Amino acid sequence: MTNHADSPKLALTAFRLERADGVYPRLVPASPDRFWMDFTTQGWANRCLPLRIANQCGWFLMNEDEFEVEWNGKPQLDGVKIRPTGDRPLAHVSSMFGFGTITWGIPYLFRTAPGFNMLARGPANFFKDGVVPLDGLVETDWLPYPFTMNWKITRPGQKIKFGREDPICMLIPMRRGDVEAFTPEIRNLRSEPELQASYAAWHQRRKEAAKAVQGLAMEETGKHMQGNYIRGETELGERASEHQNKLHVRPFTDLEEAPVKPRPTAIVDSKKGLLGRILGR
Repeated sequence: MTNHADSPKLALTAFRLERADGVYPRLVPASPDRFWMDFTTQGWANRCLPLRIANQCGWFLMNEDEFEVEWNGKPQLDGVKIRPTGDRPLAHVSSMFGFGTITWGIPYLFRTAPGFNMLARGPANFFKDGVVPLDGLVETDWLPYPFTMNWKITRPGQKIKFGREDPICMLIPMRRGDVEAFTPEIRNLRSEPELQASYAAWHQRRKEAAKAVQGLAMEETGKHMQGNYIRGETELGERASEHQNKLHVRPFTDLEEAPVKPRPTAIVDSKKGLLGRILGR
């Protein structure tokens, strides 16, 4: 496994904005766990390494207060009703743009290393019925003001709940220009004989495995799983020069006290994933 935890450090700073209410949502390394991955098909989704790597590729901004939201389908700002369900007033959530959009004001100004943007998107492989997160790509290496996080309601008339410590934004630094630097092309696999041979070996093993598990209970199929990608190797024994089966995302280090003493926050029990929530002080 390739571990980039000791690679040269790149700057990423979250500057707190001064807030009278002292509410600063937690910034945490994204969890590899998802409730639905644990409780569907007996946890088999957890064997999908690309899913788990995507789950933890960045940092979560956590929702601060529990609330319900409902949209009446109209474009006006007051068409969205946001109702706190806890014992505290909502700090950062509002209807700012109308058309069924919920907006979180983020009380941090992010500054990335030169040449890096920030992709602010919904938490990977985390979803809610009736509402979807909207992505934004921000040039945070020079921007002197914060951005917002927005979710779009897609089902008018339905009450949608956001729990305390639900992740509402995933932050992923992206080097500016990388996507544009690629020169994409389409070719036939037969033009690369070695790659074609490796694919053919995998495909044949895949057909054999599919036949072997026919009629077996889910818990009995594991021994027939190929697992090449998890190991970073091909059916022909070729090894990847670099391979990761886990990310080591550094947590934010709090270097200064908040300008206003923050309210008590909830702490996610990472062992239980996004389902487990423990009230902290």
